[in-house]
Amino acid sequence: MGGFEHAGRASLSCAGGLVLGYDPVMTAPSAIAAANPERVDQRVTLHGVPWAQYEALLAIRGDDPRPRMTYFDGELEFMSPSIDHEQIKKNIARLVEAWADILGLELQGYGSWTVRAKRAKAGAEADECYTLNGPDRPKRPDLAIEVVWTGDAVRKLQVWAALSVGEVWIYEAGEIHAYVLRDGVFVANAASVLLPGIDLTVLARLAQLRQSAAVRELRAIVTG
Repeated sequence: MGGFEHAGRASLSCAGGLVLGYDPVMTAPSAIAAANPERVDQRVTLHGVPWAQYEALLAIRGDDPRPRMTYFDGELEFMSPSIDHEQIKKNIARLVEAWADILGLELQGYGSWTVRAKRAKAGAEADECYTLNGPDRPKRPDLAIEVVWTGDAVRKLQVWAALSVGEVWIYEAGEIHAYVLRDGVFVANAASVLLPGIDLTVLARLAQLRQSAAVRELRAIVTG
């Protein structure tokens, strides 16, 4: 499927009079975008962004959940998720949390918490993230879940590796794949290490159903 790209010079005014020159790049599947623009994640990527300006932009955005920002080694992406993206990520969250409740696991959710590390030159906001038996105020999640709707899975894994998150799930094209951090690199794993026993194939299938029906079916599978 083809895509489109837009690039040009622009400037962005920030707090304290900062002005940032950048090359915005927006990509999306053109056929979907033309017919259903609300179904495509909207993205703008800025290049050569200093860490201080990334933090300034986070401060400007404040508590607003959009746009989500991903920073890695001077490259900053703004993303406004589509309705399909948000539905899938919410479905997965409800299913994971229901599964943990059924089994009595101490799973703590943090949504799209901004995780960042200046030394690693990285910052990200997962679709959903969790700790298992972790402290009340963790430095990073144990698990990050990303829905790749019209984005780049490889880049997401690079950022989370830089942030030393132990496990990432990627939902893409109707499947969920688990990746485990080993020696600073994510390696594909057949199943979750953090939540052993959860069936990612079943989870991916149920994530495409309506939420309440999906949770009921999950409960029937786990308790049946």
